[in-house]
Order: sequence, then structure tokens, then C-alpha cells
Amino acid sequence: MHARPARGAGRVVGTRVMGTLGAVALTAGLLSACGQEEPPTDAASSSSPAPTGSSSPAPSTPSAEPGTEEPGTDEPGTDQPGTDEPTPDESAGDGTDEGGDGTGQEPGDEASEDPGEDEKPEDGGTGQDEGDSTSDDNGDDKGDDEPEKPDHLQLGSSGERVGDLQQRLQDLGYFVTSVDGEFGSETQQAVFALQKAGGLYRDGVVGDVTLDAADRGVVPRAQTSSGKVLEIDIDRQLVLAVEDGRVVRVINASSGNGETYEAQGATYTAYTPRGSFAVYREVNRMHSSTLELGDMWRPKFFTGGIAVHGSASVPAFPASHGCVRVSNSAMNWIWDTWGAPSGTPVVVY
Repeated sequence: MHARPARGAGRVVGTRVMGTLGAVALTAGLLSACGQEEPPTDAASSSSPAPTGSSSPAPSTPSAEPGTEEPGTDEPGTDQPGTDEPTPDESAGDGTDEGGDGTGQEPGDEASEDPGEDEKPEDGGTGQDEGDSTSDDNGDDKGDDEPEKPDHLQLGSSGERVGDLQQRLQDLGYFVTSVDGEFGSETQQAVFALQKAGGLYRDGVVGDVTLDAADRGVVPRAQTSSGKVLEIDIDRQLVLAVEDGRVVRVINASSGNGETYEAQGATYTAYTPRGSFAVYREVNRMHSSTLELGDMWRPKFFTGGIAVHGSASVPAFPASHGCVRVSNSAMNWIWDTWGAPSGTPVVVY
């Protein structure tokens, strides 16, 4: 029970007088599936000898069945995007600030001049606190300060603008197979690749800066000038399908994260070697790691146990045990459309 302040000398606010007895004070109580897929001796016994080049016994992360898009469970989780990235593209927030009730007064600090009278509201007797939401004359409950819908595009967005984005990405060579106006995981992978190519913040959200990169036609340049080559850009985490120096596809990728891990009693480093190699072994199915690190979709091995393979989890940052992950659909394109048979050069830089 809270006492009202009383007027007159000698009275104590918050005190109730019981006859001629003393006052009783009232107080309130408070308050992956890859890497060294096989030991080096196994790779050496392959039907086709591994090309020269440095290799590191480092497995990659397991992947789920093709077509699923669940996050991988074998990712180290220590490399988070944004720790060494450029300034973010844009905020995904709605730009509104939280406010109070508009009265500018703390609850409970008002006092009536007359202890016997209820305090009258200042708004002319409506009995409603300032700042409360009220219905207008036509019954519409929407306030004037209702936040506007964000103008950026992201996973789950749909509509004509998404379709235009997909078409633009496809025209530039980013891996997009369907222009359907639905911002799904494939479109997000392509946006990751565009942001990586442009040196932007890798969040998969398309705002003004990312749209500008698409409008300007930002695409990575090939490092080779002749032949059909699979290029792997470790710094930007991209896989490029290159023909005679022309980039025909840009694919989001995730390589070794550089951390150490243990498998079957041995310690390995999640490292993707750089150098010039060639596809020397390919498995046209889901392939299980001999180090029991998981499965790889249609891998193409290019040195030791290191392969380019499909995965259901391809983040925008390094996360594998050493192999180079791409999406399952991108791996299907490499196999079924582009080719990359045994002997195809693989340049990692």
C-alpha cells in the first residue's frame, strides 16, 4: 500500500496514523567432412598418381545428403564472419529506436495536491496515459510511427526485385540456376560470392552497396590464361571455372580453417595447400572419409586427400578440415555440365 503525501506541518509522507498510537513505516520489498580424407599412403595407391605439389594431411567437414541445407555439425565455430572483414554493407534493422511512454516521468513519482481527491488526468479527462496507442475514428489501430518495411533483400525475400537480382547475378557468371523471384539458399550463396569478389561484408544481405557491386559488374579475374582450369581463390574463398582465361562460373566456397584437430588418434591441421595440381581421382557418389570425418558429395581429389566436393553447409568463411566445399548443386554442375574430368588442372592461390 502506498500512502499519498499529506499536507500540513508535522505529517510524514508514506505514514499512516492509527489513532494516538505511533506511526508504522511502510516500505516496499525489491526487486567437415573432409580434409585428409585418406591417409597419404592410400592416396598414393590410387589408380592415377597424384600430381606434384605440397599437400597437408588435413580432412574436411562432413556433408549431409545432397539437397539438404542444414548447417554442418563439424564446423569448428571459432572462425566467425566479420572478425576481419570490411565495414558492413548495411544494417538489417528497421531503424527505429525504442522510446518510453512519452511522459518524461518515472513511474510513481507523481503526487496529488489533495489526499482525498483522485488525481485528474491532464488530457481533459480521457483517463488514458500519454503515449498509449489508441484507435482513430475509423477504427484503424496503426500508429503514425509504424516502421517501414526494410528495402534490403535477404534469405526469405521474394518478388520482382529478387528476380532482377538473380538475373543480374546469373548474367555476371555467379552460380544461380533459377530466376524465380525467391531468395533461397542458392541465391544467398551467389550473394556471398559477389560480396567476396567485391571485398564487401559477407552477410548475404543485399542493400545499396551490394546492389551497386552487381550493377557495376564486379567479378573476379582469372589467374590462368589458357585451357580449362578449376581455380581456387583461398583468400576470397571462391571457386572459379575458367576457360582460356575467361571466368564462366563464380562459386562460393569454404576451405580449411587452419585449426588443429584429431582423427583416429592422430593430430592434423585443417589446411588447404596452395599450388598447381590436377584432378587425379573422382568419386561419382557420396563418399565417406576414411578418417571417419563424414561424407563428401561427388568429390574430385586434386592432391593427397584434399578434394573439391559438395556439402550442405558452405558458410562465407573457412570452416572445413582442408577440402574445398561448394554447394551440392554447384558440384553437380561441375560434374554434369562443366566436366572437370581427371587431369583437369587445379590452381590454388
